[in-house]
Amino acid sequence: MKKMIRLSLLLNIAVLIPVCGGLLSDAFWVTEVYGTATAARGILLSIYGAILFLSAFLLFRHEVLLVAPLLLVQVIYKLTTPFTVDSFTNPVVISNILIAGVHMVTLSLIVGHVRRTTEVLRAAE
Repeated sequence: MKKMIRLSLLLNIAVLIPVCGGLLSDAFWVTEVYGTATAARGILLSIYGAILFLSAFLLFRHEVLLVAPLLLVQVIYKLTTPFTVDSFTNPVVISNILIAGVHMVTLSLIVGHVRRTTEVLRAAE
């Protein structure tokens, strides 16, 4: 479980550093993928920045119960993106689906760990 948590958080960081950098600098590829600079793109940068910050923080903090909500929110938005963008071929949509798959594995391991821990605690009462 710890390795998958680390993988999910490192994946977030590895993807979001160049994406946030590109959004901040208005890199040439950003317009093709995210469209022209708009308020919506600025809001997206804020969300991505928050996920990047939390991922880096949790990489060193090791708080399983804080990692799960972060990954769950990401899975939900990543899996709904093809429908909100109305495309399954957009590169952001494709990467979102792949990353959501990794995060779902991590979440299933976290849930299993929490259930086992809860069972042990209940048995000890």
